[in-house]
Amino acid sequence: MSTIKFHQDLKVFQKSFQTAQYIYELSKSFPKEELYSLTDQIRRSSRSVTANISEAWGKRRYEKSFIAKLTDAEGEARETQTWLQFAYACSYINEDQYNNLHNQYNQIIGMLINMMSQSEKWCSFSLLNKENKNV
Repeated sequence: MSTIKFHQDLKVFQKSFQTAQYIYELSKSFPKEELYSLTDQIRRSSRSVTANISEAWGKRRYEKSFIAKLTDAEGEARETQTWLQFAYACSYINEDQYNNLHNQYNQIIGMLINMMSQSEKWCSFSLLNKENKNV
């Protein structure tokens, strides 16, 4: 496993960013009357997953804060799944698009849950502290 220095190096960050970008492109075809409702909501929640992962990375010195931000990311992912369900029910996306995106978010949620359940590994600064003592 390679060393992760920045939040952009996290696979869950990359996956959530790519998925949010795909949703943005798909939502361009939503009806204009949905611009300030479904379109706006699905774009915001999908982007918020990625933003919360970034915030979590910055708060990993404090394990509880790290877990809280990842929990927020998980909640936003689940909210995005709900908006996708509405988009599908309104026939703004087809079944394949819905299933693909729903599965992508299930994978993202799984990755977030794994990070939370192993938070001590992500929040460990023991190597950093040892290096600082030698300086």
